[in-house]
Amino acid sequence: MTGLLRRLLGAHGGADAWRRTRTISVHHRFRGALWELKDTEGLLEDARTTVRVQQQWSRQSPFGPLGYESTVTPDLVLIETGDDEDEVVEELQDPRASFAGHVLSTPWTPAQLAYFTGYTMWACLTEPWSLTFPGVRTEEVGPWVEGGKTWQRLRVVHPGGTATHSPVQTLYVDADGMLRRRDYEVDIAGSFPSVHYASGFEEHGGLVLATHHEVFPRSGDGHPVTAPVVVSIDLDRIQVDSMPPRAAPSAEASPPRRSSPRPASDRSSRAARRPRQRTR
Repeated sequence: MTGLLRRLLGAHGGADAWRRTRTISVHHRFRGALWELKDTEGLLEDARTTVRVQQQWSRQSPFGPLGYESTVTPDLVLIETGDDEDEVVEELQDPRASFAGHVLSTPWTPAQLAYFTGYTMWACLTEPWSLTFPGVRTEEVGPWVEGGKTWQRLRVVHPGGTATHSPVQTLYVDADGMLRRRDYEVDIAGSFPSVHYASGFEEHGGLVLATHHEVFPRSGDGHPVTAPVVVSIDLDRIQVDSMPPRAAPSAEASPPRRSSPRPASDRSSRAARRPRQRTR
């Protein structure tokens, strides 16, 4: 672990607090130009996201006007009715492959929207802890001056199989150790170069989380193009579920593993059904 990542992790609550955390649940509001561009308005702008902190898994509801829910892992997206029947409305296996040939203006299906918002929210809520997971490589790449302030940069390379915007990203850390900015290319939208700012930091359950995010286009010189706002995310009603200190796994415990949306036997039986309802 680099010294910068260690400082970043400490400023956001410390490794012990993150290690004990099971889930984070937030109410979110999505705004920005992306949703109309992708023909997905009205599906997830005002909803709740829950993520598992130790595994890449997220759930969002209500999904669409009928109150469905989406569950996302790197390998599978399920949209289900969310009622007692819990019927599969739409299923997308190997979701990353479904974006082949996409450009920024290509519309998304509901399941593709769920994949994007699922992995985006997982990253927003689990970094910097998830940067310590097996296979993630980090390197300090020097300072960056913006708005009269100097931020230190951390280059991150995510391992294959991680659902994220792009494998290589650059994070910017302020003098207090807070994660203020991320640079990445949105590979599933034509590798659109983006600047992602985080602010409004609050402490919840021992973790320090950003409650406001804004994403802008990135120019060739690395600066943001401040109009339009591509995506904005506001978070409130934050709930953190953690194990008591004595129940938490030690640093030598098994590394985080990838999870499935539900037990394999249940998932296979539901996947055999053909979707019978529309998401919108």
